[in-house]
Amino acid sequence: MQRIKIKELLEGAEAGHDVLLKGWVRTKRGNKYVNFIAVNDGSTIHNLQVVAEADKFSEEALKDVTTGAAVAVTGQLVASQGKGQAYEVQATHIEVLGKADPEVYPLQKKAHSLEFLREIAHLRFRTNTFGAVFRVRNALAFAVHKFFNEKGFVYMHTPIITASDAEGAGEMFRVTTLDLDKLPRTEEGAINFAEDFFGKATNLTVSGQLEGELAAMAFSDIYTFGPTFRAENSNTTRHLAEFWMIEPEMAFYDLQMNADLAEEFIKYIIRHALENNRDDIEFLGQRLAEEDKAKPQNERQEMTLLEKLEFVANNSFERITYTQAIDILVNSPAYKKKKFQYDVSWGSDLHSEHERYLVEKHFKKPVIVTDYPKDIKAFYMRVNDDNKTVAAMDILAPGIGEIVGGSQREERLDILVERMKGVGIHEEDMWWYLDTRRFGGCPHAGFGLGFERMVQFVTGMGNIRDVIPFPRTPQNAEF
Repeated sequence: MQRIKIKELLEGAEAGHDVLLKGWVRTKRGNKYVNFIAVNDGSTIHNLQVVAEADKFSEEALKDVTTGAAVAVTGQLVASQGKGQAYEVQATHIEVLGKADPEVYPLQKKAHSLEFLREIAHLRFRTNTFGAVFRVRNALAFAVHKFFNEKGFVYMHTPIITASDAEGAGEMFRVTTLDLDKLPRTEEGAINFAEDFFGKATNLTVSGQLEGELAAMAFSDIYTFGPTFRAENSNTTRHLAEFWMIEPEMAFYDLQMNADLAEEFIKYIIRHALENNRDDIEFLGQRLAEEDKAKPQNERQEMTLLEKLEFVANNSFERITYTQAIDILVNSPAYKKKKFQYDVSWGSDLHSEHERYLVEKHFKKPVIVTDYPKDIKAFYMRVNDDNKTVAAMDILAPGIGEIVGGSQREERLDILVERMKGVGIHEEDMWWYLDTRRFGGCPHAGFGLGFERMVQFVTGMGNIRDVIPFPRTPQNAEF
């Protein structure tokens, strides 16, 4: 008999047929007459109840059917007599494929803290919460490719190992094969990277953008979706050392077109998750509502998770300039009452508390902020006519802050070279990037969306470490 997954059984199977299901035991309860075994195979948030009657299964036969054990169950699918499920399986045969000693198995039928579950990240997928989170993550990843494929974009794989620093941040992981106990030195005493594997200093990438721009100058519309790395010593709920970025680059786009595409993209992938993972999102919404009850009244969410996602998917984002954002913040009650930790002034970057005030308190919806001061933005962003601001945009989301960062790129060679000099980037190191301006350059734009922050937004999870399977953070690379 061929195995059938629980999701398929619950959605379309007909009662009265014999079925074979395989999965892991979530719970077992019963009495001397019957045992009820909840089995889950990861295909859905819902368990399937297996009924094992005493006249068919002795206590000895079921002794290894414990929480966490892997089982294969054969039996008849019937309409359930209990509440909360449409079907159950009247078991005729149960085989234990893998035991789980109940004395040491760490996941039991009780609430476990997210902090504890991070310590057993290899097992946390088996919980309802993380099962839901990672099914949603899977759906969002699929929707990313679906969206760009439908629009005719070319999926481009950009390098993970690179000799350039797209952001100019300097917080990068070094890639080397040099013997750290016997480092080769130049006459000046510096490390001689000419003897390294690539003949120069290389790092793990912080962005695929620069290489993406090269491809956009041939294919018009491309996107990347891959891992990126930051060696930032940060232990906040918003930062990871290894994370995934979606970075489209579009030739012949200006800032307005860039913002339009980003808004359309966000709405599309949210709708996909709502249509295909509603059960998971409803479960995560209930979890979030329970968390909310423990908070003070003024800190509680005004919308449920489902309401928030549907609101974002069905309403236009607010659009303001950076200058307007500063004016709103300076005139806000929060600023006047000195509730912001960081000061607000034109020319300073917006901090998370400022971003969240704009979206959660002032506009109560996602906000696209454009035209930032050029001195706080990257060298590749197009300088506006005022020579003070650049054609940059950030999309701010409730509960997260910045979720998208992008810009129209500087296509004018002379201005780009001047900007590079200003931040200490040598022309000879970026000759290939400058060539795209020398040979058939054109106006173009792009943005980056941090995938984990998007997963956070859709699932309502408060810590970014809980939306990536194996978080990489300072002092943590266990799994």
